[in-house]
Amino acid sequence: MPFYNEQVVPRLVALTCGASALSGLRRRTAAGLSGRVVEIGFGSGFNVPYYPPEVERVLAVEPSATAWRMASRRVGSSPVPVEQVGLDGQSLPLADASCDGAICTFALCTIPDPGAALAEVRRVLRPGGSFHLLEHGLAPDARVAAFQRRVEPIQRRVADGCHLTRDPLALVADAGFVVGEVEQKYGAGPKAWAYLTRAVTVRA
Repeated sequence: MPFYNEQVVPRLVALTCGASALSGLRRRTAAGLSGRVVEIGFGSGFNVPYYPPEVERVLAVEPSATAWRMASRRVGSSPVPVEQVGLDGQSLPLADASCDGAICTFALCTIPDPGAALAEVRRVLRPGGSFHLLEHGLAPDARVAAFQRRVEPIQRRVADGCHLTRDPLALVADAGFVVGEVEQKYGAGPKAWAYLTRAVTVRA
């Protein structure tokens, strides 16, 4: 469904992930970033207003041309230079240890191989660099989790591969990041889609 995935899905994502109710979480997710930062799954640029002044440049990785066009106003008004550097989080066109930080919000759920993407993030981060993430994922309540598993095949079809049952903390730990600050809670909306994890991790 090339037209649907390229033209419809980015707008659906903008409606859901761009909600004002997420602004506080986005601000807390970006807090502490500095220097040269790679953003995996840049989308429509909803993190742009929350980059701290210590961030010198953002290297955006975003596969959707529609989402990138939708981000143009935010990118144009950003006090931080934003440059699109790639399309695939699983293969970053960046040198080893060339970034001071990384951020990913609501993209690990959709990347086909999140392990490969996290390995790439770890590769391009300098030792001690931080990876900040905000994701939805597997709920801790058994009934909610069971429902997530039932509807996930439909979710993946209508949302271009988005999973409901991935565990963001397990993914980053398995990729070799040291998990530090963590915030987990239900956000607004149906619980199956609203169990949120915000975390700051470090490349050891």
